[in-house]
Amino acid sequence: MAVHHTHRHTGFHFPSLRRPAGAAATGETAVATTSTAAYVLASVRVLTGFVFLWAFLDKTFGLGYATPSGKGWIDGGSPTMGFLSGVSVGPMESTFHEWAGAGWANWLFMLGLLGIGLALVSGVALRLAAAAGTLMMALMWVAEWPPAKHLSDGSASMSTNPFVDYHLIYAVVLIALAVTAAGNTWGLGRIWARLPIVNRFSWLR
Repeated sequence: MAVHHTHRHTGFHFPSLRRPAGAAATGETAVATTSTAAYVLASVRVLTGFVFLWAFLDKTFGLGYATPSGKGWIDGGSPTMGFLSGVSVGPMESTFHEWAGAGWANWLFMLGLLGIGLALVSGVALRLAAAAGTLMMALMWVAEWPPAKHLSDGSASMSTNPFVDYHLIYAVVLIALAVTAAGNTWGLGRIWARLPIVNRFSWLR
């Protein structure tokens, strides 16, 4: 009598690349895809939030990156002076020069960075964060004015694209995170949505 030995293989196995057969398998694949997408969006949310939070921290404390040590907001420096006073192109050039260093501009800019950063990292109030962030990115886009080939002094603007730049990309990312409820994964989005005031005013989500 022949004896057939069954070999059991243990250890790590790569997932099969073959298309699953049947409705059940298709449903499982859809769920897995949805879960993966949720984790990817959550990762994008947290990383984008850190971009805003880091900008706030560096400009506040002068960590020696974009803001030199001793030039932070707490040291008496102005978070908006350098950027807005350096605007040299676009239809709002003179307006930005007037805003540069103004107390209200500093506070709005810094509170915007902090609020958007905290909202994204924690996963709450993503609609508010998207609205505020899109407005901020739009103003910064106008300040750099990518459509211009030349600055106001006639020198080359060095613009690499007349329309799409990183400010526009950030704005689209913020909107995408808000409409996909990206705060529900690795965030406090679900808890935030259950708050009575948030249930009453959906724009707070």
